[in-house]
Amino acid sequence: MGVSGCGKTTIGDLVARQLGVPFLDGDSLHPVENVAKMAAGTPLTDEDRWPWLATVGTELRDAGDAGMVLACSALRRSYRDAIREQAPDTIFLHLHGTKEVLSQRLEGRSGHFMPPALLESQLATLEPLAADEAGVVVDIAAPVQQVVPEALAGIAAVGPSSTGGSGAASTQVRQFDVDLQAAPFNLDDAAVAWVESTIASMSLEEKIGQLFINHNNDYSPEYLDGVLENFHVGGMRYRPGPAAAVQEHIRYAQSKTRIPLLVASNPEMGGAGSCDDGTFVSTHLQAGSHPDKSIARQMGQVAGVETAALGCNWAFAPIVDIHYNWRNTVISTRAFGNTPEIVVERAKEYFDGISESPTVCAMKHFPGDGMDERDQHVVTSYNTLGYEEWNRTYGHVYREMIDHGVQSIMIGHIGAPELSRHFRPGMADADILPATLSPELLQDLLRGELGFNGLILTDASQMIGLTQALKRKDLVPATIAAGCDMFLFFRNPAEDFQYMLDGYKSGVITEQRLHDALRRILALKASLGLHRKPAAERVPPAEALAVIGSEAHRAIAAEIADKTVTLVKDTANNLPITPETHKRIRLYGISGGADFTRADPLAYLDTVKDELERTGFEVHLFKTADQREAAGETGLNFMSVISEEATGDYAEKYDAAFVFASVKGFAQEAAIRIKWSTPMAAEIPWYVTEVPTVFVSLNQPNHLIDVPMVKTAIHAHAGTREAIRATIEKICGKSEFQGTFNENVFCDSFDTRL
Repeated sequence: MGVSGCGKTTIGDLVARQLGVPFLDGDSLHPVENVAKMAAGTPLTDEDRWPWLATVGTELRDAGDAGMVLACSALRRSYRDAIREQAPDTIFLHLHGTKEVLSQRLEGRSGHFMPPALLESQLATLEPLAADEAGVVVDIAAPVQQVVPEALAGIAAVGPSSTGGSGAASTQVRQFDVDLQAAPFNLDDAAVAWVESTIASMSLEEKIGQLFINHNNDYSPEYLDGVLENFHVGGMRYRPGPAAAVQEHIRYAQSKTRIPLLVASNPEMGGAGSCDDGTFVSTHLQAGSHPDKSIARQMGQVAGVETAALGCNWAFAPIVDIHYNWRNTVISTRAFGNTPEIVVERAKEYFDGISESPTVCAMKHFPGDGMDERDQHVVTSYNTLGYEEWNRTYGHVYREMIDHGVQSIMIGHIGAPELSRHFRPGMADADILPATLSPELLQDLLRGELGFNGLILTDASQMIGLTQALKRKDLVPATIAAGCDMFLFFRNPAEDFQYMLDGYKSGVITEQRLHDALRRILALKASLGLHRKPAAERVPPAEALAVIGSEAHRAIAAEIADKTVTLVKDTANNLPITPETHKRIRLYGISGGADFTRADPLAYLDTVKDELERTGFEVHLFKTADQREAAGETGLNFMSVISEEATGDYAEKYDAAFVFASVKGFAQEAAIRIKWSTPMAAEIPWYVTEVPTVFVSLNQPNHLIDVPMVKTAIHAHAGTREAIRATIEKICGKSEFQGTFNENVFCDSFDTRL
C-alpha cells in the first residue's frame, strides 16, 4: 500500500517472487470509468472506490492459503477495512516515502495514468496504519535491494502465515534459489566454499562482468587483454579458425584471468564449427534419419574429444527443438526430428557421448523452436502451442533432458503467448515478450514447474528477436532480472557493460538475483573442476590437437554418411544410373548465395564433379549467366542462356541430369527457399521430360516444394566428400539406401509425392 510513486508494483513483484506467490497490480482491477477519471486528473470518490476495493479483497481471499501479493493504494483505514471484509488475514505493507522522494520518482515516471499533480491529494488522504492493523512500514528512501529484505522481514514478524510457517522470510530459502549440491552441479563442500569465497572476493565490476559471454572477434593478445581487464567476462566464444590458433588463443585467455573462463563452442555437427579443421560427423537431422541411435552418440563423442582438445569446456548443444513446421528452415537440419520421442532419444545419446569428455552442455532453444516458420535471428518468432500441448511435446523433452543431467539451457528469443497467459492470465498481445525477457517462462515454468536448477543463458543478444522488444539499455539488465544467468555476446562492450551495471544500481537486477546468477555461473565452472586447475592446466598441450580431423574421426563420418543418405522418392524408377548406362551427365548446382561464412556457395560442385569423374561419368557442368560473365563472356542475358540450354537435342547431348543443391543462409532471412539464378532459370528442372533427372539436397530437407517435378529425390544431408561419395555410390547401385525421412519432406503438398 502507499501513494502513487512509492514503488508498489516494483517492490510488490519482487516480494512476491521471493515468497514464491503470485503478484497482481490492483490498478489492473479498476473499471474503465475509474481509469478514465484518473487519467483526466479527477480524484476518485469513495463511491468509485468501494466496488474496486471489494474486488481487491475478493482476489486476496480467492488466493487461499497459498497467498498472493497485491499492490493497492489502500490509503484510508476504511479502504483497508473494506478489503479485510473479504480477506480478514490480509497483511498491509506500507511503502512510506517523504514528499520529496515521491515527487522525484513521479517526475521520472512514464506510461502511468496517475499525474504527479494528484500526489498532494493522496498525501492528504493517507491514514497511516493503526496499532491494531496487521502490517509493517518500510522506508522507500533506501535502495530497492535493501527495501525488499526489510519488507520480507517485517512481513514475517507480523504473522508466520505469510512465510508458510517456516520462519522469517529474510532467511528463508526462496523457491528458485540455486542448490549447489544438487543436480546438475553436485558440488562437494570444498567446491561450494570456492563459489562463495570467490563471490566474496569480487569487486562489483567483476560480478557484473561474470554475467557476460564475449564473442572473440580477434585472436590478438591485445584484444583479449582489453576484454579481460575492462569487462571481466565469465565466458567466451570465438570465431573458428585453424585448430592450433584457436587452442593458443584459449590458452592465452585462461592464463590471463583470475577466475577460470567458460569457453564455449558450437559443436552441433561434431568437431566442425569449432575450428576450421574439425570433423563434420553429421547434422542433428542426419543423426535422426536412421534407426541406429548410436549415430547421435558418435557425433557427441567426436564433438567432445575435438572441442576439449582445443580447450573448450562448454558445448552449445544439443538442439532439442521439434521440427513441426516444414517451412521452418532455421532448425530444419538442426533438429533431430519432428516428434518429441526422436528428439529425446537422440539428444540423450548426444549428451552421453559428449559427456565422456570434460564438457558441459547447453541445450537449446527454450521454450522451443519449430512451430513458427520465421527465424529468431531476424524477427521474434513464437511457439504458439497451448499449455497442455506444450507440456506433452516440448515440455516432455525438457523434463527428460533435465532429469538426464543437462547442466545449462539456452533461451531462445521466442515468445510463447499461451504459456505466458497460463501464468499471467489476461496478458495482452502487446505484452508478450520473447522468453529471454519473460519471468513467467523462466521462473514460473522452467525453474518452478520443470525444476531446473542449472544455469540459464540467453541466445545471441544481437538477434532481432530480442533487440526489437526493448531499448538496449533496458533489455540488457532485463534478461538477468527475468531469470537468465548469463548474457550471450556484447553488441558494444562498453555500452552493454554499463547498461548491466546501471541495471543493478537502479534495482532492476536485485542483489539476490545477481548473487544467484553468480552462484550458478561459478558452480558450472566448479562442476568442471576448473577451480582446482592452475591456469597452465586449463588447456591441453598442443599434442592433443592430433585428434582433430583424425583418420579415425573421418572414418566415423564416412560410416554415418553411408547409413544416412536417404532416398526420398524414385517414382519413375530412374535408379540405378551408372557410367555404363548413362555416361554423359549434365550437372547443375543450386545454392542460396553466400551465407555469413562468406564461403563460395558453389564450391561443393568441385567435389561433386571430382567424385562423378572418379566413378567414370563424363561431366558437363552448367554455368549461370553470372558465372559466365565473371569468366569474361559478354552479351549474355537470362533469355539467351535459356535458349542455349533448352534445345531439342538436349537428350542427344546428355544421358542424365544431376542437380546438387546446397541451400544455406539461416540468420539472414526469415525462411529459406530455392532462389534460382535468373527468372525462369535454365537450371530449373524442365529437363525431367528429356532425360532421367536426379535431385540431391546437401542441406535442406524441404526442396520438393520447389522441384515437385523431379521423380528421383535424395537427401544427402551434407556437402562433405564422405556424403557426396556415398550418394554417388548409391545412385550407381553400389550400396543400398539406408536413411529414413519424416513427412516434412513432402511439404504438405500432393504433387511432391508424384
